[in-house]
Amino acid sequence: MKINFNLFKNSILFIQVYCLLVGFSSCSSSEPKIVVGANRTQTYLPYLQGKRVAIVANQTSVIFKKNNHHQGHTHLVDSLLSLGVHIKKVFAPEHGFRGQADAGEAVTDGLDPKTGLPIISLYGKNKKPSTESLEDIDLVLFDIQDVGVRFYTYIATLQLVMQACGEANIPIFVLDRPNPNIHYVDGPLLQMEDSSFLGMTPIPLVYGMTIGEYAAMINTEEGWLGTDKHPELSVVGLKEYNRTSGYTLPIKPSPNLTNAQAVALYPSLGLFEGTSINAGRGTQVPFTRFGAPELKREMCSFSYTPEPNSGAKYPKHQGELCYGMDLSEVEPPKKVDLQWLIAAYKASSEPSRFFLTEGFSKHAGNRLLQTQITSGLSQEEIEASWQKDLEAFKTIRAKYLRY
Repeated sequence: MKINFNLFKNSILFIQVYCLLVGFSSCSSSEPKIVVGANRTQTYLPYLQGKRVAIVANQTSVIFKKNNHHQGHTHLVDSLLSLGVHIKKVFAPEHGFRGQADAGEAVTDGLDPKTGLPIISLYGKNKKPSTESLEDIDLVLFDIQDVGVRFYTYIATLQLVMQACGEANIPIFVLDRPNPNIHYVDGPLLQMEDSSFLGMTPIPLVYGMTIGEYAAMINTEEGWLGTDKHPELSVVGLKEYNRTSGYTLPIKPSPNLTNAQAVALYPSLGLFEGTSINAGRGTQVPFTRFGAPELKREMCSFSYTPEPNSGAKYPKHQGELCYGMDLSEVEPPKKVDLQWLIAAYKASSEPSRFFLTEGFSKHAGNRLLQTQITSGLSQEEIEASWQKDLEAFKTIRAKYLRY
């Protein structure tokens, strides 16, 4: 099998070999059969042979069977072990290796019961692999499904893993997966004074890139990685995919993104995480509704009561009747839609307590958005204030688009 490589600047290797293993189709039969990076084992497996490998993975890190994910899948770790790859350990992001931990809940070190492999948390006291944890590693493999929203923490995990690999002179392979929110770029640009684990680079709230494209961008743009020691990066690309490809996630990317509607609304409703408003956590359909006890009943068409469940052990306003809106049937916006955030602020009987300023600025990526809303600016006026930054980012982003 002949392998062709396209070598990009700063040692970015974007692998373009077609794998004999087929990929999968998403839920709709009208959607194309997309081959994810993990399925292209014949592309990256030769580089793993004889190496001591660490894998950054969660429940979405799978290889799909046959042409359709409905035929099942095997976990990447299990598959590579069966192929004789010497996996030394697994690094686990937010929600853990098996994806069971709540949002914000610390993930602990341990052993994977199925494989006996050591699990090292990247969502506890350490969010970056330590020097010691990489001492016995020759190569790192990263494979996590992203949803294309800046405050979704898996891209922060990717960035810190890349930093650690660069500092330890260890190559990293990123197995690319589709971004279900790839079809637009929108929202406020992160201001670095408000950077955190919810946003580490000066990108918009929705950045319109696959995780492989994003990795290439931060490894190249000066200063964006956060270290001058850049790793040797290889991205195993997607096949049968383009930026207009419809894609429904076959596996929940995290406990509270339970369906396609939630994934589509998450860029807009995720901003409620920095407010007093419950965004549906503690219900069966998080991120498709919002509410709070202090929202004026006469301005709200819907009510619900959050209760503890497997995805939210301690939901905001637990056991309290919340007034708000049900968005489970709305047409998903193709932008960061502020209408619901603004409406909730106007409906609040306690507007001075609506914003949790520190948390909101980290989600928004700046301090300005809160001021714009409290000052009474319209959605259109706020959106207009983003445009210059968005155009500048799109110019940078264009250099790294591969699909």
